Amino acid sequence: MHYLVSLLNSPLQSLTYTYDEELKSGNIVEVTLNSKSKLGVVISKTEKPEFTCTDILSVKDGYFDKVTLSIAKFISEYYVCSLGDALNLFVFFPKNSLHINQHINTDIKLSPEQQKAYEFIQRHDRSLLFGDTGSGKTEVYIKCIEHTINSGQKAIFLMPEIGLTPQTKKRLKNVFGDMVAIWHSKITKKKKEKILKDLAIGKISVIAGTRSALFLPVHNLGLIVVDEEHDDSYKSSQRPRYNARDLALLFGTRKEAKVILGSATPSLSSFKNLPKHRLRGTYFDSNKKYFYESCGSELSQNILNKIHEHLEKQNQIIVFLPTRANFKYITCRDCGANVTCPYCSVGMSLHVDKNALKCHYCNFAMRIPKECPSCKSEAMHSNRIGTAEVVKRLQEEFSDKVIKKFDRDEVSTANKLKATLNAFNEKEIDILVGTQMLSKGHDYHSVGLSVIIGIDSILNMPDFRAREKAMSLLLQVAGRSGRKGEGEVFIQTQNREFFEEFIEDYEAFLNDELQYRQEIYPPYKKLLKVLVSHIKDEKANDVINQIEKITHDFPLVEVVGYGKANIEKIAGKYRYNMLLRSSNTKELLKFAHTCKQYPVEIDIDPLSFS
Repeated sequence: MHYLVSLLNSPLQSLTYTYDEELKSGNIVEVTLNSKSKLGVVISKTEKPEFTCTDILSVKDGYFDKVTLSIAKFISEYYVCSLGDALNLFVFFPKNSLHINQHINTDIKLSPEQQKAYEFIQRHDRSLLFGDTGSGKTEVYIKCIEHTINSGQKAIFLMPEIGLTPQTKKRLKNVFGDMVAIWHSKITKKKKEKILKDLAIGKISVIAGTRSALFLPVHNLGLIVVDEEHDDSYKSSQRPRYNARDLALLFGTRKEAKVILGSATPSLSSFKNLPKHRLRGTYFDSNKKYFYESCGSELSQNILNKIHEHLEKQNQIIVFLPTRANFKYITCRDCGANVTCPYCSVGMSLHVDKNALKCHYCNFAMRIPKECPSCKSEAMHSNRIGTAEVVKRLQEEFSDKVIKKFDRDEVSTANKLKATLNAFNEKEIDILVGTQMLSKGHDYHSVGLSVIIGIDSILNMPDFRAREKAMSLLLQVAGRSGRKGEGEVFIQTQNREFFEEFIEDYEAFLNDELQYRQEIYPPYKKLLKVLVSHIKDEKANDVINQIEKITHDFPLVEVVGYGKANIEKIAGKYRYNMLLRSSNTKELLKFAHTCKQYPVEIDIDPLSFS
């Protein structure tokens, strides 16, 4: 008998193999390709081809069910990748797995407002919980999970990569005990094997984790929660370039599970397309005051005075800025040139502690130059302040206080994240200075002041989502202060009118943004990005021009623009982008699959445009 087999983690189309016994679709098999052993998935039985086929070596214990195969086929078609790449996202089901009905009674009592949110969610298969920071969304999630478990089903709780906070883990463990398992890329292979075994014997009813947790072999799935659903971390930056938030909705439909998306600053697409419940206010009584300063990205005297004021009251402080290192750029005063990476067309970031300039794209590092590489002038200066420089200056100003950095350079492991957050909540740290990591759903207990520097650099990005990103980020950081009592937010911006108009009403901002996007951008139009990269500039340019010619055959697909990417070169490869849009998803995907004959990367629903 002949079978079509899709090789896991392979860009190839399904290949034909033979086997002398009956196999089912979804069986995991071992085969050879070019004398190498590979794992594959039986897709279907097929007719005997004209050529001689290789035998399937063995049949493994695992399998994929029909629903998983159907979802993988969708991923392959929609995200323009091979079926083998799509199936490789999933962990296969073990044979003879058990399901045990578990029961739990949580001690959590919902407020009247939370109860209304809970009842709204129970009435809808898919819903958006649009809850202010500190309004008690987690309590509502827990009640929904409790209901799911007591109905004889299991739940998946998704969080963004860095948003897998120790506090949330602790909270879920306290409530669900051994019924919950935490899953993300940093846990060991041994721990993963233990979780999969416990899942197979019915011991686990809740999987909490990052986007990869969505693909675990969960029988009787009844609920998927996507917390902080607005977060870009749900979008994969590698093929298949899927968005776990969007796939959660598909999983819900195909597996007949309820889906809850939750956020204080929901994405525009979720706000427009889903039934929503507005959960207002904070769980604790709190008041917030906003202060604005119209100047560039710097640690001004006004900021220092405000920090001093809060330190006097023994309040803790968080300082947000979008740039890590000491400074983003080193510039020559005489000729105006930045010191750029030799392999990427980006400025090198200054890391004083390492006496180095570092490229944050390819990790190339070099000594700090004493003179300009272009004109040999020694009049070099730094601009766009970063986290390390802010920490250094605050330590000079407040030498008796404990000031820590909270960014990817400093917090590189799950243990460091846990240790820093614990120390901060135990009041062992007075000021925490960080990048977007600060905004990722962490629950800080005693923050009296949030300082926001450099938000204009996000607002001014060449990206149609710039307003949404800047507004969402500002509200997420601002929401970390005054969780229990009085809180103040100090915002440094040249765009006070914009932020002031919407800072206390994100729903008004979303409605305004919908008007701004109408007939041009998502959620009204579908976008597709085609990326070409090659070590030869002429070759990359030639490919993008060939793809532009293909667009003439697709009148329903509009070319927004094409040419050199904003970052023209990364890791020695020249890059060209094409951005397309259409109201017709089918036609856009047809165009995308036509492009597969060329060496390109296809990104449907892109979030990055550089």
